[in-house]
Amino acid sequence: MTISSSEIRRNMTILLDDDLYQILDWQHRQAPKAPPTLTLKIRQISTGNVYERKVPGNQKLTAAPTERRSVQYLYAEGDLYTFMDNTTFDQFQMSESLIGDALSYISEGDSVEALFYDEKPVLVELPPSVTLTIERTEPGLRGDTQSGANKPATTSTGLTLQVPLFVSEGDRISISTSTGEYLGRAD
Repeated sequence: MTISSSEIRRNMTILLDDDLYQILDWQHRQAPKAPPTLTLKIRQISTGNVYERKVPGNQKLTAAPTERRSVQYLYAEGDLYTFMDNTTFDQFQMSESLIGDALSYISEGDSVEALFYDEKPVLVELPPSVTLTIERTEPGLRGDTQSGANKPATTSTGLTLQVPLFVSEGDRISISTSTGEYLGRAD
């Protein structure tokens, strides 16, 4: 299916040069007395590399026939990670290179979205924020009330981030999956 530059959306997958790419950002420009150009910031799905690519603004792009499915992360075995389709209950494995940074934000039993192309999983999509448990952090110093003071903490998934001084081990916190920053305490 071909799409025009006005139909482009973030996280849309397209085919360029017979390879699958995810659109991270785009900009359409029309300079005076010049043909329009479309600047795409894209991630190559197979390698995870991010590129900036310019194409003619009136060029049609090919939308990749992908499907999003709700899946549950089950367990890790070596460098393979096993997931289960929440609808069909079929299990499949993905390599660490396909999952990428998402491993820092998901725990066993968590549900996420997976993107399938030609019936094969190619990408794990995270929600905007996740709730994780603090496994290690230094105790906050009594009387240290400096506003905005932070300390390092490590979550149950191994993610290290800066948290406020009042956060202690065993606390559940919300974390932004796009920036990896502390958002607040979870219920």
